Amino acid sequence: MANTTTLKRRITSVKNTRQITKAMELVSASKMRRAQEHAMRSRAFRNLARDILMRLSEVTDISKHPLYVQRTVTKRLHILITSDRGLAGAYNSNVIRHFTAELRKDQEAGVKSSVILVGKQGARIVARLQDVGVLADYTNFPQEPTANDIRPILDMIVQQFQAVDADAVDVTFTDYISSINQQVKTDRLLPAVFRESKRNAEDLEEVIIEPSPQAVLDQVTERLVEAQLTQAFSEAQASEQSMRMMAMKSATDNANDLIDDLTLAFNTARQAAITQELAEITGGAEAIK
Repeated sequence: MANTTTLKRRITSVKNTRQITKAMELVSASKMRRAQEHAMRSRAFRNLARDILMRLSEVTDISKHPLYVQRTVTKRLHILITSDRGLAGAYNSNVIRHFTAELRKDQEAGVKSSVILVGKQGARIVARLQDVGVLADYTNFPQEPTANDIRPILDMIVQQFQAVDADAVDVTFTDYISSINQQVKTDRLLPAVFRESKRNAEDLEEVIIEPSPQAVLDQVTERLVEAQLTQAFSEAQASEQSMRMMAMKSATDNANDLIDDLTLAFNTARQAAITQELAEITGGAEAIK
């Protein structure tokens, strides 16, 4: 009977765990939907900002703008976005693996690396690394950061770049592609760069730029960097919640499988105990005869 008692306790324990993982799966699914909608909405703004700046670059000289200066990279500033909490599957390990690969490239090229950390998980790992200067460490960062939340990081990276304390500023985050597909990537923030736009160039031909392309460029370049940084946080949040939901779903499914196995083992052990008791009763009756 000790065996069946142990199995009953294990079944009860696994059922309690399943309730927790199921609840966390539902919570993550709700957060994922909100984060996904937020990321999708801000993508349009970021892409449009890139299109407008692409047009500005065609009608004015950007080479002398302080945020577009191309220098030989000897000092590189990273922004690493991870989560504050665990239980998100391979989310943090994937980001850290990609980030350490970038640091390895810096070491091989003789580039000095520094980092701005966002998230406790990244800070816990980077603290063990050597030859990496930590400029700032942000924990408990808002899930939907506002301009006021982004401003300290933006001011720091702009100051570092203009003071030639960093020749390049990159952000490493997880790009949200779908609920089951997320990809870690590193985007260049500074010097500000232009990418090929998917929008038809003719769409912006009739755009009137006032007061002048140069004046507009001076005002909106920093906003582009802010838009890219904000989008990176949105993509990372959607990816984190998606991977946490999938991790909790897998844990719930594993708990169901384990409960089935334990239930089968319990029924087998109980049947064996009943069979043994019947055999003992039958043997005792035969002995009395």
